[in-house]
Amino acid sequence: MALFILAVIIFIVADVIIRFTIKKINENKIRKERKLVLEESVKIDFSQEAVSLKRAEVQNPKAKILCVDDEDIILDSFRKILVLEGYSVDTVNSGPEAMNLIKTYHYDFVFTDLKMPVMDGVEVTKLVKNLRPDIDVIIITGYATVETAVDCMKLGAMDYVQKPFTEDELLEFTKKSLIKRQDKIQKQLKPRVHIAHISEKEKLSSGEFAIPGGVFISEGHCWTAVSQDGTVRIGIDDFANKIIGKIDNVNFPNLGMAVSKGQPLFTIKQGTKSVQFNSPISGQVKAINHELIDEIELLEYSTYDKNWICVIDADKLETELQQLKIGKSAVTFYQEEIDRFVNLMNDVMKNEKTGSYDLYAGQLENLTEKDWYLVTGEFFKK
Repeated sequence: MALFILAVIIFIVADVIIRFTIKKINENKIRKERKLVLEESVKIDFSQEAVSLKRAEVQNPKAKILCVDDEDIILDSFRKILVLEGYSVDTVNSGPEAMNLIKTYHYDFVFTDLKMPVMDGVEVTKLVKNLRPDIDVIIITGYATVETAVDCMKLGAMDYVQKPFTEDELLEFTKKSLIKRQDKIQKQLKPRVHIAHISEKEKLSSGEFAIPGGVFISEGHCWTAVSQDGTVRIGIDDFANKIIGKIDNVNFPNLGMAVSKGQPLFTIKQGTKSVQFNSPISGQVKAINHELIDEIELLEYSTYDKNWICVIDADKLETELQQLKIGKSAVTFYQEEIDRFVNLMNDVMKNEKTGSYDLYAGQLENLTEKDWYLVTGEFFKK
């Protein structure tokens, strides 16, 4: 028995050693391939498009990066540091060359120096975000120009990196920027609406809007589901949930309270900010959802089905249901609201001088109280 146990231990240890050895061999092989790519960085003649272009491509890159700087020593540093770490890197010496490249090639990031002749980093940032808003811009700046770099971020740049930088500093910064970009893409909402059956335990995708079959949607973005006994469950819909983001608390209506259609029914709170939702139907409050009182985080999974906020014994159900939206009319309503929301948010972002607006889940979390109440008042108090 002891020999058997010893044999098993030896086998396990040997297996671990073999796996570790194979892993190190593969890592060394990949690193050698990247070093070869780096040593043979291609200088491509694009005539007047990008005469100074040097390209270092690796297989399955973590990201594709275009670096713009009039100092070759900075561009050489980017290639040597980032290519060995698994990034594909193109480098050019001027803004106009960079503009020609982004019209043809796909990049995840553009790293641009601020102080360059002909076209500076501010202009590069403006043009990149105008021509290719999907590309994230990183400003390369000296200590004396940090304030200008922050101004560039207001034009849409993601962040800035200060030079001189060490190898570890650039690698860590690029890694964090990539995580930030991936998180942004994951959260980005697509203007797609569909009808689906969603259970209270199923987390809705952050990439789309959903309306469960059989529920009615009000213009103030409450959902209503009718029970066989004539009572209706009411909650906030997926549109409200996604654009509001994190919900910290709910002020429930009082049991027995009589409410008319269009009157205040409950309030959603986010920190010090709140938004009032009006009742989609008339009647008397018969029940409130005690599970939400104890576990408000349930709303992060779904605001539908068992995650209702209150139940109303309806008085005028037959006539008032006709004023709500269901099925295709609800989908059309969502699509119109998405367009209206994007337009309003573009105006809000323009006023705050923070660049163009993209539709993201939880975008209202970052608004000032003034803009919060402007937007929520426009969409939910109906």
